[in-house]
Amino acid sequence: MSALVGTPSDDVPAMLATGRTDVTTIYVSMSARHPEGRDADYLAWHSLDHRPEQHRLPSLRASFRLVSTPTCRAARAAGDGRYDATDHVMTYLFTDVAGLPAFNDLNVAMIDAGRTPYLLPLVERAVYRLDGTVAASRIKVGADVLPWWPVRGVYMLVERGDASPAPLADVPGVGGVWWGGALPMQPPYTTRNNAGLRISYCFLDDDPVAVAEDLRPLLEKRWSDAGVEPLLAAPFHALVSYDWARYLP
Repeated sequence: MSALVGTPSDDVPAMLATGRTDVTTIYVSMSARHPEGRDADYLAWHSLDHRPEQHRLPSLRASFRLVSTPTCRAARAAGDGRYDATDHVMTYLFTDVAGLPAFNDLNVAMIDAGRTPYLLPLVERAVYRLDGTVAASRIKVGADVLPWWPVRGVYMLVERGDASPAPLADVPGVGGVWWGGALPMQPPYTTRNNAGLRISYCFLDDDPVAVAEDLRPLLEKRWSDAGVEPLLAAPFHALVSYDWARYLP
């Protein structure tokens, strides 16, 4: 593909004046592989039934699902036992934390209607606020719209520490980064104490495993120089619709 032309959105005040992201809240559900190897069946059900229904909620702005393969696992730069089993990640972006009760009500209603045949072993549920966004100028689109930009995958970080991950957007293959700190929520929205944790999503337009190798030196410097403790640093593939078995744990 030829290079995209023109001035990047984030450098055009007239474009930014037409609208900025209204996302404030990131809901994250991490799961392990299906105990009977039915990951593809689960992904098909969740993508064709469960996930579309969530978008009837007026506060839900976007959602996306990620999958880790054995090659992705081997490319992880850091990991804590707490997150080691994570092979599936589902993310929902809300305009307000007040939208979560309706989100839970809808999930309960779907269970009561017999619409939840598959469950994956839960690793963690957590809620984060959106603290910052940045887009690489080469991709032209602004940081506000990164979750709607076509990606090949995401490099996810869960860390302790306040250093900005914005410099990661300078790495080839990283189109931009969204990040934020944990909110002090209670069950059913969270499954454990996440105080002091931060999550970062590096949106990728190159192979996630290849980008993981390019990111590793910068991440290791970040962890040694900035006082940041990594709990998860892992590449994931974006789910491919109707090719549910392309990327499996």
